[in-house]
Amino acid sequence: MKIIVGLGNPGEKYSQTRHNIGWLFIDYLSKMYNVDVSKNSNDALVGETKINGEKVIFAKPTTFMNLSGNSVVKLKNWYKVQNKDILIIFDDIDIPFETFRYREKGSGGSHNGMKNIVQMLSTEDIPRIRIGLGGLKHEKQDMADFVLQRFKKDELQKLEDIFFDVSKKVDEFLK
Repeated sequence: MKIIVGLGNPGEKYSQTRHNIGWLFIDYLSKMYNVDVSKNSNDALVGETKINGEKVIFAKPTTFMNLSGNSVVKLKNWYKVQNKDILIIFDDIDIPFETFRYREKGSGGSHNGMKNIVQMLSTEDIPRIRIGLGGLKHEKQDMADFVLQRFKKDELQKLEDIFFDVSKKVDEFLK
């Protein structure tokens, strides 16, 4: 069994914001695999499916970004999976927009949601995909303001291509 977790914040206020790119990606996957991700479980909205004969859980923590670890720990314990079977998807202001990076382990970096997950799981050994927001281009702008802005229409259209590429990496993770 695998769990794919997209980080974000609950509520309409945060819908379509850059910081919610993890939630947006889970929405993309749920359409791709025809999975309803609306069941409340373990402080997350979850849906499940089978991919390549294996049970896969899609999850969007509802704990707010900075407490994402609470939900991830609950999901891990509920489904009895190892850290290596959990993939975290989240935004990264330090890498260019339209790019992503996969790592099998590492610190939480500057991302408070990932920092909380690392802290709550007591390990840096957790796979993750960071999707770039290109924040370095916006150095004169407050980063919190930048990540909480909604995507522009043209950026939302580009997300489809980014998400397609990320979904191929997710497929590799699932294999």
